[in-house]
Amino acid sequence: MPRPARMSGHPSAMSRSRRRTRLRGGHGAGEDEGGAERWLVTYADMLTLLLVLFIVLFSMSVVNISKFEQLKVSLASAFGTGPKSVLDGGQGLLDDTTSQSGTDTIIPGTPADPMQQQAGKGTTADQINDVPTDLNTLAQQQVDNFKKIKRDVNQALDEAGMRGAVQFSMDRRGLVMTVVTNALVFGGNSAVLLPGGQKIMSVLSPELAQIPNRIEVNGYTNQLPASTYPYPSGWELSSARASAVVRYLATHHVAEQRLSATGYNDLDPLIDPSDPKAATRNRRVDIVVMSTLPDSAGDALQAAEHAGSSAASGDATQ
Repeated sequence: MPRPARMSGHPSAMSRSRRRTRLRGGHGAGEDEGGAERWLVTYADMLTLLLVLFIVLFSMSVVNISKFEQLKVSLASAFGTGPKSVLDGGQGLLDDTTSQSGTDTIIPGTPADPMQQQAGKGTTADQINDVPTDLNTLAQQQVDNFKKIKRDVNQALDEAGMRGAVQFSMDRRGLVMTVVTNALVFGGNSAVLLPGGQKIMSVLSPELAQIPNRIEVNGYTNQLPASTYPYPSGWELSSARASAVVRYLATHHVAEQRLSATGYNDLDPLIDPSDPKAATRNRRVDIVVMSTLPDSAGDALQAAEHAGSSAASGDATQ
């Protein structure tokens, strides 16, 4: 029986074995190097996706309103709900013949800027009629209305034996009626209307209910460094006092939608804080009958009021 040949003793067999070992070793090393560098491919893919994301976000943030509106009209036309579409040979997105001059347009000849649209509307006949042609005249009419309100309120206070309980002034907002919040109106650190305060409000509320103007109630505290307990600060106390007056007016036939309340703490004192009367005079409530004119008419309103005051003073000295 023949003996099997031994691999170790055969040169060719050993050579083939070495070659196979080298081949296996080389292939394994290649696999290790490829696995070590494979993260670079993943990293490059992630950077590419991030770049695409930022490009999409940038594209979405820059929208040409005119082209968007034209596309909307074109799509509506394609579905039979608008003019001739691009698909049927109508005006394309790049066929806008209007001069855009640096701004988008929604339809040919119409600016997309709301301010420009408002300016364009102002040129129509209806809009021209709505624009005040003589602001000074309108301001004078407003001042005359405020003077009538002042006379009516003073007459009602006279009939109630309370003349002087309310002081009148005028600023850019309108007619200011100042009610000094002494012990007759509010108690110390209190926002509850006392009987004296309720009596003043009972005289004012019927007069205020008859006018169409908006009414703003402003509450104030004095400048004394005293505790405002149970309120955290003068802001809450002054706001609560203004709210108490608004609540009273709202329950006495003054429309709620015309009322608002604001607290000003110890800001805007009525008289100098060094005056001994400041402790009671600066702790007050202002009832402002707001002007019906636009905010831009504030200067004209004050000028008309000063002109009226000067004329009255001249008449008194003659």
